[in-house]
Amino acid sequence: MTMIGRNWAVAIGLVLTTAACGSSDPDAAQTAAPIQRTPLPRSEFLPLEIEATIDELVAEINKSSIESMQIAVLLKSLDGFFAPIATGANRAMGELGASGRATGNVLAPYSTETELEELTKFQTQHIKQSVAEGAEGIVITPVGEGNAAALDEANAKGIPVVTLDADLVSFKRQIYVGILNAYAGTLAGNTLLEMLPEGPGTVLIHGWADPIWVDGVNRTQGAKEVFEAAGYHVLVHQSIYHDQAMDVELMRGEIEDADPPVVGLIGMFIDSYRCVLAADAADAPDLPIVTFDFAPETAGYMRQGRIKATHVQRQYYEGYLGPYIVYGIKSIGLDAVKEILAPQLVEDGQFDLGVDVVPWEKVDAYNAFLYEVGAEQ
Repeated sequence: MTMIGRNWAVAIGLVLTTAACGSSDPDAAQTAAPIQRTPLPRSEFLPLEIEATIDELVAEINKSSIESMQIAVLLKSLDGFFAPIATGANRAMGELGASGRATGNVLAPYSTETELEELTKFQTQHIKQSVAEGAEGIVITPVGEGNAAALDEANAKGIPVVTLDADLVSFKRQIYVGILNAYAGTLAGNTLLEMLPEGPGTVLIHGWADPIWVDGVNRTQGAKEVFEAAGYHVLVHQSIYHDQAMDVELMRGEIEDADPPVVGLIGMFIDSYRCVLAADAADAPDLPIVTFDFAPETAGYMRQGRIKATHVQRQYYEGYLGPYIVYGIKSIGLDAVKEILAPQLVEDGQFDLGVDVVPWEKVDAYNAFLYEVGAEQ
């Protein structure tokens, strides 16, 4: 698969060729091997239900006729939050390739600071080129609705599309793999709720209110409803992602001016650790703080006991499931895939990965688990 432009990187080791199982090889079914999954370490953090679902999907694929399939995996980045997604996709593509079933690349921008417009343009170009070069499945972490039209064109040609991390409201993809944001927000809200003193009091949410990002609004709203139902006043602070100093300063003022006083803070995204900075700036270091994701700063504050718990998305499994699902659609059909995914599948084809709830005292154990999986951020 040819890359467009010099701004895209291929995940290391992921340019796959499967000479043993080309579609023109009449003996492919006899020469290709069954899929062998890479074993993961046993851990309290290993999602056994998801592992069981993947095992069943792979077992059914192994029973089907072996056909080579070209898969395009397009990510927003290969590092930071997206590094575990790339690891998972790399591993799944490697396993499918070793068994003679898949070829393809995992592509993402070199720069993590790629502007939204440019990223959308590059993804759209790669979608179109992948289709032109014979891709039979697309796995993508989409950039909003910007490339939905190109994906619609691919879907109209019978090419299955699996979205990771963010769903597309207006696009009929086959499966979405990620968290259900409203439910994840509710879960995080309940984590903090157990730490709060009795009201009255204000809970400050470092979240998202702009409808331009539906997932962010849904996650924030899920937490907000928990606190409102428990009788707390809720103040939603709109994250200013690209300006930490202003973000922290505004939160400091909100903490100092809140009436009734702030009794706890919760952050909904990877920059959640800023809640600690804001509490310190407001001279309120004892406020309980709960966060999302597992940025290095978050882990550091957890080791100090400043962040009491965080909620980590299972990005590795997003990347790992994507190629298996699109190949499964080809080999055993969409209905059969959905039946296997049923334990985690909800309405509209959403595969709910859930989140890992990590208390502060287990931060190093969780970090060790991610390291052993190869999914550290």
